[in-house]
Amino acid sequence: MNQDSSQRIVEPLRRWIASATPGARLPSTRALVAEHGASAATVQRALRTLAAEGAVETRPGTGTFVRAARAAPPTDYSWQTAALGAPERSIPSISTALRSRPPESIALHSGYPDDELLPVRLVRSAIARAGRSGAAVDRPPTVGDPDLRAWFAGELAARTIASAAAPRASDVVILPGSQSGLGAIFRGLVGSGGPLLVESPTYWGAIRAAAQIGVRLVPVASGPDGPDPEAIDRAFRETGARALYAQPSFANPTGAQWTTDRADRVLEIVRDHGAFLIEDDWAHDFGIDAEPRPLAGRDDSGHVVYLRSLTKSVSPAIRVAAAIVRGPARDRILSDVATESMYVSGLLQAIARDVVTQPAWETHRRTVRGILRDRRDQLVAAVQEHAPRAHLTRIPSGGLNLWVQLAEGIDADRVVRDCAAAGVMIAPGSEWFPAEASGPFVRLNYSGPEPHRFAEAARMLGGVLDGVS
Repeated sequence: MNQDSSQRIVEPLRRWIASATPGARLPSTRALVAEHGASAATVQRALRTLAAEGAVETRPGTGTFVRAARAAPPTDYSWQTAALGAPERSIPSISTALRSRPPESIALHSGYPDDELLPVRLVRSAIARAGRSGAAVDRPPTVGDPDLRAWFAGELAARTIASAAAPRASDVVILPGSQSGLGAIFRGLVGSGGPLLVESPTYWGAIRAAAQIGVRLVPVASGPDGPDPEAIDRAFRETGARALYAQPSFANPTGAQWTTDRADRVLEIVRDHGAFLIEDDWAHDFGIDAEPRPLAGRDDSGHVVYLRSLTKSVSPAIRVAAAIVRGPARDRILSDVATESMYVSGLLQAIARDVVTQPAWETHRRTVRGILRDRRDQLVAAVQEHAPRAHLTRIPSGGLNLWVQLAEGIDADRVVRDCAAAGVMIAPGSEWFPAEASGPFVRLNYSGPEPHRFAEAARMLGGVLDGVS
């Protein structure tokens, strides 16, 4: 049994403890092994879980006993109210996408891919090699590992058109994850109180990073094909903003991919206003029916600040990203990164570089494309059959998510709560709007565990929608 299997022992023991008297002795480990057909290690994990909950206590040499309830007076933290004062700004709560799923529930809420979609063997081998190298003890350059920077530059150069400026390794700044990178970029280019144009809806992490800094978000409506360029032009003129944050390829949450014409028009508008386009290419490695089309590959004068992360495609444990940025803006962002974190772990950089430079990396990416296509199509078919009142705004050609619009008047937050009660974790669309939501939406992720349960999840969603409408 794996660690999750200990839950099969925890649940019946919780019921036993609830009916037992305080101080009652639990069956021995040997008895529990025989009763549940589990290993001794699994039983011990279950007992440690119960001890951490305060349900039992272990007495060495004697056994494990039901803990007697102790009535402790509540702790008074009211002094902290005066000490902390009112917060300078409102920070959104942690996204649903980061929450752990309860046992046995179906997880369609997470923003991170299942292990099946990760290069697990490559990562483990890279970790072993990095641990034997100088990266385990040496301090890396503040700007990042030279070979990893060259790799990021080469990846973007491969998608750069002839008339644009090909990126160089010297344009690359290695970051401790894209979330940290967003903070550095927003601070360096916008600053507290400054306006930043953003698609609406947009990535919740960008909304949170802006709120933490005090950046003033200016929403620009974005549909199945991205934002209207003329609306972007108008927002620049009306607000005096000098930056736009956008996801032109497989946007989170909508899945939208800009056409080449739209990309060229937006880039022209950004140039006309002497502004920056902060391009978040978060799903670069998750194309399905199309390839990513980075706007940075069409930039000839440093207007596009390009952000790409390896956290989702390599491993959530390897928080490594890069910003590709030219001119004085690079120096400003690098200064912020160095002040915030000094440098990115050389060990993590070495692991990331090892993984993405292995010949098997490209094979893995092709395999992931096929797996994602199957998962997306399974979930689309399941929603269309079992939850017809959930409208798919588009079938995305890449990324990890379906963006679902509900009927007008439906309380999307209630739908999320009712689905959770039924055993399905989904994410409320309101978390992706920088201001009021334009309607009731939910986001469904098809890269999580147990795709064989997609039809079951869709039936539950359909039943909830029938019950609330």
